[in-house]
Amino acid sequence: MMRPPAPAGVWFVTPGHHFARFPAAHGCGADVALVDLEDSVPSAMKPQARQGAAAFFTDPSAAGRVLGVRISSPTTRDGILDLAAIADYPVRPDIVLIPKAESARDFEIAAGALDAPGYTPHLYALIETPRAIEELPSIVRAERIAGLVFGTADYATALGCSKGWEAMLHARSALVTSAAAAGICVIDSPYFDLDDLDGLRDESERARDLGFAGKCCVHPRQLPVVTAVFTPADEEIAAAREIVAAADKAGGRIIRVHGQMIGPPMVKAARALLARVDGPTPHEVSA
Repeated sequence: MMRPPAPAGVWFVTPGHHFARFPAAHGCGADVALVDLEDSVPSAMKPQARQGAAAFFTDPSAAGRVLGVRISSPTTRDGILDLAAIADYPVRPDIVLIPKAESARDFEIAAGALDAPGYTPHLYALIETPRAIEELPSIVRAERIAGLVFGTADYATALGCSKGWEAMLHARSALVTSAAAAGICVIDSPYFDLDDLDGLRDESERARDLGFAGKCCVHPRQLPVVTAVFTPADEEIAAAREIVAAADKAGGRIIRVHGQMIGPPMVKAARALLARVDGPTPHEVSA
């Protein structure tokens, strides 16, 4: 049985010490809901958060959701305590997001602490330091890596630059290139101006066009905008179906659809879009 694909799409992050917000996170409609044990939790609240976050995965409203947790760096005391706590949760997360990831060793530590018979969570690297950008070719080839997430706040702070699109373009381009080379997905950073929904839409569209498979949200009002951007339009889906049908009928020959010459790369892109919309075929699931 093939392992389910690593989750992409729209991610929503909620602080781990605000327990009353957990049901809202579960029902927000995001593809992935994450509880945070790292930056959004004050140091004094971290012990309470890592224990209380167990309820994020056992709450009745969590049923059927794709859920994850952002731990502290596994090379820190807080990260080690996070991993120990999560390993004892009665229901464990589908996704573990590893911040400040800078080497394949981070994944070995997390996997060593968490992997168990019948349980191997998807491990994502949060790329947010200059060293991580330099080490991307080795990070994306870590044995247990499922995907990448970009963190503009820490990265911009380290560089002493703005979080604007132009300033972050080199890093974003490096992430999508390395992820594509390794065959894994990459999720874009949150947009931190909560009142600028036009700016959020613009950045989301640019990230999608660059090759990101989704984007993180930190407030419920951001979700409709990001979801609309990363959900294929009906016209796109119909066009993809037409391309795939024509390609299958042509038996591998170059085809023409509505006056456009369609070669193998465009057919592959159409098939990928339909795989996201329709899910894997029975053959792919049983492979």
